[in-house]
Order: sequence, then C-alpha cells, then structure tokens
Amino acid sequence: MNDYKEMYFQLFNKITDVIEALMRIQQEMEEKYIENKEMSE
Repeated sequence: MNDYKEMYFQLFNKITDVIEALMRIQQEMEEKYIENKEMSE
C-alpha cells in the first residue's frame, strides 16, 4: 500500500508543478499583452 501512496503523492506534486507553470505562463502572456496594448496607443 505504501507504494501506491508514494505514487499518488508524486503524481499530485507533478500535477501541481504543471499547474503552477501554466499559471506563470498565463501571467507572462497577460503582461506582454498589456505592454503591447500600451505601446500601440
């Protein structure tokens, strides 16, 4: 049972890492969009 528990925790941590990376990328793209919009005005 411990193997299953360890695998679950590893999976959870990897999924959390991916979600955090996607959130960072989204924030970066939103900032670039705002910068480009301000420059074109």
